[in-house]
Amino acid sequence: MSGRRLISSGSPFEVTAGYSRAVVSGDMAFVAGTTGYDYAAMTMPEDAGEQTANTLATIEKALNEAGFAMSDVVRATYYVTDIAYAEAVFEQTGRIFGEIRPAATIVAVSGLLKPEMKVEIEVTAKRG
Repeated sequence: MSGRRLISSGSPFEVTAGYSRAVVSGDMAFVAGTTGYDYAAMTMPEDAGEQTANTLATIEKALNEAGFAMSDVVRATYYVTDIAYAEAVFEQTGRIFGEIRPAATIVAVSGLLKPEMKVEIEVTAKRG
């Protein structure tokens, strides 16, 4: 597959901020920083683990729409607003990536776009 294809999650933030949930270019998929919103209800769970589970589900949906699987993920970056959330994040990321084992980094940041956001994850996937 060549060219460039844009994938949307339907989040209103994509139009407002001018970005795509994912961009596919050739055999690569680049998934934007994704937070734990339930985009159907536009709600955010309080718990960092639940936010991570929602985040990973949104990422998986975008990858699947792009013709990729979670097993194609080669790089992941986890942003947390408090390093104390790392255990809850790793419980969820380990559930999904435990056998896949992409190169990963966790970064503690002072804040994300909105105060309810505790976790943001971005991934890169490569087919083949």
